[in-house]
Amino acid sequence: MSISPLMPVYPRCGFRPVRGDHCHLIGEDGRRYLDFAAGIAVNILGHSHPGLIGAIQRQAETLMHVSNLYGSPQGEHLAQRLVDLTFADTVFFTNSGAEAVECAIKTARAYHQHVGNDHKFELITFNNAFHGRTLATISASSQEKMHKGFLPLLPGFKYAPFDDLEAARALIGPNTAGFLVEPVQGEGGIRPASDAFMQGLRALCDEHDLLLVLDEVQCGVCRTGSFYAYEQYGITPDVLATAKGIGGGFPLGACLATEKAARGMVAGTHGSTYGGNPLAMAAGEAVLDAAANPAFLEHVRTMGERLRARLEQFIGNYPELFELVRGRGLMLGVKMKGEPRPFVAHLRDNHQLLTVAAGDNTLRLVPPLVIDESHIDEFMDKLSAAAASYQVEQPA
Repeated sequence: MSISPLMPVYPRCGFRPVRGDHCHLIGEDGRRYLDFAAGIAVNILGHSHPGLIGAIQRQAETLMHVSNLYGSPQGEHLAQRLVDLTFADTVFFTNSGAEAVECAIKTARAYHQHVGNDHKFELITFNNAFHGRTLATISASSQEKMHKGFLPLLPGFKYAPFDDLEAARALIGPNTAGFLVEPVQGEGGIRPASDAFMQGLRALCDEHDLLLVLDEVQCGVCRTGSFYAYEQYGITPDVLATAKGIGGGFPLGACLATEKAARGMVAGTHGSTYGGNPLAMAAGEAVLDAAANPAFLEHVRTMGERLRARLEQFIGNYPELFELVRGRGLMLGVKMKGEPRPFVAHLRDNHQLLTVAAGDNTLRLVPPLVIDESHIDEFMDKLSAAAASYQVEQPA
């Protein structure tokens, strides 16, 4: 028995995409698939956006990588745009969401320890969260399936039920540094937090001098209909981790922070060889050029409302399959009556429709944010046919 050249940590399916065309992927066999997975909420501009492709091509011809030993006009420009668009005063660029969350965790600890409060190192996180696959980010997640094989965990995390403000309040102690929370849980089942919960966490942070750290890796960059989801709650965080959509498919993440929150992140405390390289910055600029404007956000909200309305009307036809629809913008989940993975496979293999399973028996829909009515029509046609044929295939 020999191991595969690609380390076998993914249970890969039989679909092998080789080309992208706007909101579709084309497999090795030439078949065309409607992509409502978007690289797990990454390809927000689809697969062949001329602005993103052109920016990457032009920058690749000019300068790709130099290291952070030198000044970065490209990084400074993109960072300033993000500062202007958000609550933040400063930005650290990373290559991924997990790295962005790692930086956010370090920022929260450094905030307190910079002034000698070394005992303030614990972050309160929430059940069913997903923050990444590094040792720190799996430690920040309460899911035992992510911990198995990698013990001992990194100390410094306590877990509370999601959307339970009183449970979060009860965990505050002398070692608490802040809260780490997804405003809309992605892997956990497309579960938006309530306004009262998010506003309550902000109030607790203000009362106890704690940091509110948001993980918007999946729900950020226009996905929920605002540039970042926190805007919909009427609050501002102290630190925010972002990635996925911010590069449109190019590996890019960032940790955003206020000046106060970042006071411990001084020279020598953090770094990244590739983070903020000119090629990534060009991709980020192209994404902001296309997406960071009121018209694009209005499009996301409109398409999200139409898709949600049609889903809510549709699921009543199959009460034994589907339970409810939840989410915001074009980050939608259909809670199923059972495990969603067999249905995800059925959609993919029999109807050329790509979706993603999530926790809490959820069928996750995170299409490119550039979908139009024709894609929603195609999606509903495929979903309807799949639900009907799935019913036939299931044992009585």
